[in-house]
Amino acid sequence: MTVASDREKIADLLSAVEELEDIARTLDDERRARLLRVARQWLATCEPIRPVIAAELLDLSEPTIREWARTGIFAIVEVNRQPRLEPRRFHEVWHLVRELRAAGQTRGLLDAVWRFLEDTALLERDDVRESLAQMRRGEGRAIDTGELLARTRRSGS
Repeated sequence: MTVASDREKIADLLSAVEELEDIARTLDDERRARLLRVARQWLATCEPIRPVIAAELLDLSEPTIREWARTGIFAIVEVNRQPRLEPRRFHEVWHLVRELRAAGQTRGLLDAVWRFLEDTALLERDDVRESLAQMRRGEGRAIDTGELLARTRRSGS
């Protein structure tokens, strides 16, 4: 396939997934989950994305895409010894970049995307989710840093 036909195919797929996600946001929990599952399944049919196509879709330069890939923003897969971007992660970054630009941010996109991805990864950890749930339920108690330091010294950690 040519770059132009690949780009069109991927852009169409992203638009369809976006429409499903937009509809899902208007639904109750069960139907929303079902529709989001369908959107993920459609996204899973996407072939790994060439950096040149990613650059066009994100309105960034190809060297920027490659730098973001080197820093870990994008997940890389090899196709015929050529680096390609994993579609699910690309879709996530595509969303973030669009939202940041819609909010007026045009500079510092790499840092903003990186911070969001780090925060998301942290919130996906089971221990953090459980801690947040405990906090919402009012369980536990606040301790000051002096107390925490004293506990750490006593335990030998």
